[in-house]
Amino acid sequence: MLDIYTIDPGIFLAAMGITLLEMAEASAVGIVLATDSKNNVPYLAAIAGVLTILIPTAVAGNYISLLPRIYVLLASALLLLYFGIRLIKSARRSFKFQILGPSKNGGGHENIEKGVAITAYSVGVTEAFEAAIVLIALFPQNYSSTLIGLVAGSILVVIFAIILKTSIRKVKQAIMKAAVSAILLTFSAFWFWESYAVISNTASPDELFLIPLFVVFFAFVYYVASMNIRPKASA
Repeated sequence: MLDIYTIDPGIFLAAMGITLLEMAEASAVGIVLATDSKNNVPYLAAIAGVLTILIPTAVAGNYISLLPRIYVLLASALLLLYFGIRLIKSARRSFKFQILGPSKNGGGHENIEKGVAITAYSVGVTEAFEAAIVLIALFPQNYSSTLIGLVAGSILVVIFAIILKTSIRKVKQAIMKAAVSAILLTFSAFWFWESYAVISNTASPDELFLIPLFVVFFAFVYYVASMNIRPKASA
């Protein structure tokens, strides 16, 4: 039963912090994918993935630990790898359009929305699962503090998402696709690494590694997508 008069500040901050950390990552990926595909389906898919995990966690948090975490991680990592590679090709086409102009055949519309939505959903599920692992340890200590912290963290993520979405719209499509591909490959590599940690029973990688991983993948994707594309010399 929810009791706001027995709030434990430590439990509240822990629940809010893990929710903000994990959901911010899912939100960022969902927004970038939604902006790139010019519709809100990936963003809604990421939200659906989050709710798939967090609603059962809030209702019966003690049972979430029974879910096979390793399978969620591996499935998501494989999906992100696949669509990250596909987006490298998409980014290259956008660079060609940006530098050379439209092709004679008009290019056509890319039919990757369904796959991107699945990827966004997987991101939402995995990030929510990461948060749930901590939340299930907090719920038995103080249910009210944990639940209110979860709600507060979710509200902060929504505010963050609104601000981020406004900024992302200003980025050119070619750069956007390179960034999306780099994000997907970054999370894929990170979750493969974490899967190995689970299998080998070693320490999980620190999330600070996401930053250098993203820098490396973005440089790689940008190079591959833009190499050997030069405007034709005028006669």
